[in-house]
Amino acid sequence: MPEPLKFKSGDTRPDLSSDHQKRSEAESSRVSMKSDTSMVCQEQIKSGDTRPDLRNEALNTFRSNLLKKFACLCEGTATQRNPTLLNEIYTELYITESESGEISNEHEVRQIETQSRRAATEDTAIKCNHIFRVLPGQDKAIRTVLTKGVAGIGKTVSVQKFILDWAEGKENQDVQLIFPLPFREINLMKDKTLSLSDLLNFFFPETKEMEISSDEYKVLFIFDGLDECRLSLDFKSKVKLCNISESASVDVLLMNLIVGNLLPSALIWITSRPAAADLVPSECVHRVTEVRGFNEPQKEEYFRKRISDQNLANRIISHLKSSRSLFIMCHIPVFCWISAAVLEKMMSRAETGEIPKTLTQMYTHFLILQTNIKHQKDYEKNVTDKDMILKMGKLAFQQLVKGNLIFYDEDLRECGIDVTEASVYSGLCTQIFRVELGLYQGKVFCFVHLSLQEHLAALYVHLSFTIKNRNVFDQTKQSLVSKIFNQKKYNSLSELHQRALKKALKSENGHLDLLLRFLLGLSVESNQTLLHELMTHTGSCSYNKEETVQFIKQKIRENHSQEKSINLFHCLNELGDDSLMQEIQDYLKSGEIKQAKLSSSQWSALVYVLLTSEQKMDVFDLKQFIGAQHTADEVLQNLLPVVKESRSVRLCGCNLTAQSCGSLSLALQSSNSVLRELDLSNNDLQDSGVKLLSDALKSRNCQLEILRLCGCNLTAQSCGSLSLALQSSNSVLRDMDLSKNDLQDSGVKLLSDALKNPNCQLEILRLCGCNLTAQSCGSLSLALQSSNSVLRELELSKNDLQDSGVKLLSHAVKSLNCQLKILRLCGCNITAQSCGSLSSALQSSNSVLRELDLSNNDLMNSGVKLLSDALKSQNCQLEILR
Repeated sequence: MPEPLKFKSGDTRPDLSSDHQKRSEAESSRVSMKSDTSMVCQEQIKSGDTRPDLRNEALNTFRSNLLKKFACLCEGTATQRNPTLLNEIYTELYITESESGEISNEHEVRQIETQSRRAATEDTAIKCNHIFRVLPGQDKAIRTVLTKGVAGIGKTVSVQKFILDWAEGKENQDVQLIFPLPFREINLMKDKTLSLSDLLNFFFPETKEMEISSDEYKVLFIFDGLDECRLSLDFKSKVKLCNISESASVDVLLMNLIVGNLLPSALIWITSRPAAADLVPSECVHRVTEVRGFNEPQKEEYFRKRISDQNLANRIISHLKSSRSLFIMCHIPVFCWISAAVLEKMMSRAETGEIPKTLTQMYTHFLILQTNIKHQKDYEKNVTDKDMILKMGKLAFQQLVKGNLIFYDEDLRECGIDVTEASVYSGLCTQIFRVELGLYQGKVFCFVHLSLQEHLAALYVHLSFTIKNRNVFDQTKQSLVSKIFNQKKYNSLSELHQRALKKALKSENGHLDLLLRFLLGLSVESNQTLLHELMTHTGSCSYNKEETVQFIKQKIRENHSQEKSINLFHCLNELGDDSLMQEIQDYLKSGEIKQAKLSSSQWSALVYVLLTSEQKMDVFDLKQFIGAQHTADEVLQNLLPVVKESRSVRLCGCNLTAQSCGSLSLALQSSNSVLRELDLSNNDLQDSGVKLLSDALKSRNCQLEILRLCGCNLTAQSCGSLSLALQSSNSVLRDMDLSKNDLQDSGVKLLSDALKNPNCQLEILRLCGCNLTAQSCGSLSLALQSSNSVLRELELSKNDLQDSGVKLLSHAVKSLNCQLKILRLCGCNITAQSCGSLSSALQSSNSVLRELDLSNNDLMNSGVKLLSDALKSQNCQLEILR
């Protein structure tokens, strides 16, 4: 019998720190504590429970403290004293269940730009409060959930909403205790040795008198920010802890808790940026979810909630929509906050300055806004804006190179920053004191968002060059000696830009993409004017913008990967040059795109225009781009990035060859591909092409559900390749059309074997005109009677099946396992005899057939009479008869 929660004799309340009491008193005016919080706790106690009221009081206090802690949302920083009630501003985020597996290592803005082009209609959305609920069709309980998402996308706010709804008694009331333990605070304990009980008592003084080792109580641990973890989590460690009183290092404690050695019945929720998500082995995770940020309607909803003046909110939304690069970034809630802060101030009064249209303009205005906040505080020390910005920029750049998002005192000291100076720039660098939970009195710093860090880093690179003629890119990995003797002198800003461009292009994952955009944007005259508002002296140097523009265009012509080219077009946009894009848009408007002989840079421009278009590329039709100047295979190769990010792709009758199948195979296996429907009908693909496509279908990244290969010169060999793909545990193919190919009975035998496999999810199979006989009906009949078959629709028209074949199929229709609802047998050389077989099947209590096509067969009146008798049967479910 598990032991109940216990308290030391004589104690009536948990020990709260004075800091906690002060914070509680300060916030009591903002947060009305509901009397039903106590009632919720009372309801959780089982009937007949005679435990002391002391336990109820402790649970009430614990819940009340979390309610006070998480009731308000401080957007951006914890130090700005204008918190908003979370329930007033909270906008539902788009969260989906995700496949664990390959982790994208791309720059997070590149991931956001990809996600912004995805249609979300077919994904399974999950409310943040339901992440531990078992979905229909799932039979295993979920203990550990990993939620991934790029920086600023809303993971922490989702955690806050989950805890607040629990504390208010709205959701997840089967959980008795929730322990939020952010990694950035656990980091401060990394050198300590203590037990799990000690750790909880330290972070949550209310639990000092509780005994939580009992399995009678459901406990949830929330570890927010795995990407910020500076502990060495070794999941191969042999150290096994089973008692919460056993002492060990904090990393060992966490590892044993996540694995399930400690408190195996406790729920675990971990959040992480994608690049760090694989720090926890997949076998320890029962569900992976992904926070996708705001979808299109949610973006607008946020601004309407955030800005009370609805006319102003509408103007801001319209402005953001006019700039595709800005509206794409609005997928990130933190960017919405930044934009709202800047645009609300600029558009609510008469402004002489230009309203931000690029990322660089938006972030530079935000920097000015935060600097003005510092001036309003009348900071006592005489720290100039220029000195502080250079120091903060140095911190941003150095930590960006190291890949760090959070920093501690020693990181700031390395850049000559006094910790009190950092607090002045609260909008840019957050000084977090978690004293309200009785946590360690250390300081944790971070920029509000990765993109702000990159903007400041770019500003540091720019000012270091213009003020001191130093290229910091050349100093990141040099020794002191080499810095002294090998420093290269740069004569113009264009040379710095070219150096930065080359460095960014060498980065496989695009981690310098956004920094590069900001760096180029800062050289634009309008942004130079803004910088003078920040500091009187920004330095000067010669600069020829056209040199930088031509260098970028040269790099586009060199045909780097399309992802890199897309970022280069964003760079041109920051520089205000749209000449390449305008050429393509003129071609598209005039309809002359098919006749044009496009250069490599124009192809890249076409891809950029199509991907950043206001119109969704849900359906991509290759025919509108194929002309006399380029082969179909060449056009497809150049437009492959568009194919990857379209849900439906029509390539039928385009004279494609097996060469294109190789390109499509790579696209389907890309982790960014959202392709669901692919029509390759009437192309000379042959078996070699289908073999390449089949390899893609076996990839865990491939999400293809519909594949049309009608009239592609295929044989039974293709059926063998496709059969293996359908039996793969990764295949999600539901609809396949192989009509008008010479598959013969041997090919259908191979496909039928796949239909009997439990992994096969094929529901629709079209085999019209494939030179089949009654032998194929025998193979398909066995498959339809298999308990694993999920086939709903079967097209066998224009094959010489004859009555013997239909008899075999009719036998399958009467099977309890058969789920066939649509059967097409047009022109199959059948007679009234087949009508007798089908009539018997339709009258079976097991038949679920809804549609039957018997056109172009010699049935005669006698056959129709037999079918009519079936229609009178109460078991017959037929709705359509041809």
